[in-house]
Amino acid sequence: MTEHLIADGPVLLDLESNGIARIRLNRPGAANGMDVSLLQALHAAILRVHGEPRARAAILSGEGRHFCAGGDVKTFAAKGEGLPDYLREATAWLQIATSALIQLQVPVIAQVHGFAAGGGGFGLVCASDFVISAEGAKFMSGAVRVGMAPDGGVSVTLTQLVGLRKAAEILLTNPVLSAQEALGLGLLTKVVPAADLAAEAQAYALQFTESAPLAIGAVKRLLWGGVGATVADRLNEEARTVSELSGTADSLEGLAAVIEKRTPHFAGR
Repeated sequence: MTEHLIADGPVLLDLESNGIARIRLNRPGAANGMDVSLLQALHAAILRVHGEPRARAAILSGEGRHFCAGGDVKTFAAKGEGLPDYLREATAWLQIATSALIQLQVPVIAQVHGFAAGGGGFGLVCASDFVISAEGAKFMSGAVRVGMAPDGGVSVTLTQLVGLRKAAEILLTNPVLSAQEALGLGLLTKVVPAADLAAEAQAYALQFTESAPLAIGAVKRLLWGGVGATVADRLNEEARTVSELSGTADSLEGLAAVIEKRTPHFAGR
């Protein structure tokens, strides 16, 4: 059974009975190009998942032929002299949405087909926890092509994923990467035939529906919080988190299940 939490607009949100939330970019006629209205709707959908205690994983995808082609260039061009002001607003909403995605307690699986480009598409890929890609998908930064710079946190997330040298090459020379090339660089988790994409993303998300949600959220927070931090800084945070989790019912259930050689049943508390 699927509950339609956001049933219309530029971003749709469904919640399946198994706890999988589906966030879908819904501007297929514009290749899911990002304008202010879509970015505001994306942020609202992410916050809805954040406040949903039944959610265990989130799948992020795009309707139509492409995952997301980045910023809506037609809207940008139509702004004329007002473009800097419009982009300040759009970039602010992209920053807020990207930050919310990274801070989401549940794992985010990007399900990518077609193009993932710009601070929108490429940026969301870099900000997701896992990326399942169709074989024919293409990945591109795209910013310098239109005389702009990358946003959506890409200048940090991409470097973490592929290293400084390769990030410089991707952002400054603007290559179009195939799915296999992106996989080889560490941008993706898995590449599958297009016909298997939805099923594979679903299978990946299902791994987390029976996991301990507090522990999953804590590990995700530690990983993203460690970007740019020192090992010494994170040792204290790891110790605090382990101690905190050890007092939860899920931790006690996990220990009992190991001792009793059975499957644990986590309740998220």
